[in-house]
Amino acid sequence: MRVALCNEVVRDLPVDAQAQRAARLGYDGLEIAPFTLDGDQPHRIGGERVKAVRRAVADAGIVVSGLHWLLLAPPGLSITSAHPEVRDMTREVMRGLVHLCADLGGTYLVHGSPGQRRLEPGAETDGWARALDFLADAARTAEAAGVTYILEPLSPDQTNFVNTVAEAAEIVRAVGSPALRTMVDCASAGTNETTPIPDLLERYLPEGTVVHVHFNDPNRRGPGQGDLDFVPIAGALRRLSYAGWIGVEPFDYVPDGPTSAARAIGYIAGLGAALK
Repeated sequence: MRVALCNEVVRDLPVDAQAQRAARLGYDGLEIAPFTLDGDQPHRIGGERVKAVRRAVADAGIVVSGLHWLLLAPPGLSITSAHPEVRDMTREVMRGLVHLCADLGGTYLVHGSPGQRRLEPGAETDGWARALDFLADAARTAEAAGVTYILEPLSPDQTNFVNTVAEAAEIVRAVGSPALRTMVDCASAGTNETTPIPDLLERYLPEGTVVHVHFNDPNRRGPGQGDLDFVPIAGALRRLSYAGWIGVEPFDYVPDGPTSAARAIGYIAGLGAALK
């Protein structure tokens, strides 16, 4: 299993310093939030900037694992909006980010972005259909680019569109593309799922529906900084011979971002030692 640091945890550092810090701590990769590269138009990053980011990460001895937090910028995006111009702009951003991921050497994009997928009250059915159409387009774009587009189930306090792995799996099956998959975010799953996380992994990893995992606690801090027991989760991943990425994605950095990143990778290393 390879571990990537979600780079917004150390976003105050330039990319080369982010990569160097992650590598020194023992991470294998950076999972990049595009807005940290360009806060206004991340989907239009190209050319020398892409080469510089990829080179900076490679020089640190790690890789760009993938992208996440895709639709924060530019403002006003939505995959469920009734307004065609909003949906068109959102598709343009998605397509640009898919190609950015591939150009950076990443292999996946995590579609979380809860604020950009909320269903409008009274228009849930139409909004769901528009989101499904968007995800089908994302799958086609990702397949052509050789990457995987991952729909992330999130807790209801963040969004009312896709809150469980089962809901995401239904969409994956409906779209029917090998480039559209889902994942387990431990913070959301630990809050919202009625099925324990190890059982979710046992159910969905072997069939290839779940292909990614975020390690974070339901208290929104890093793994090991809350009440969620990661030992059985790590045990299930090992038992199932999981060979994908684990993204470390805390939201509440205690006491600060760099220290949170260090504590998380130390805790994960301890999990590995405990399971040997």
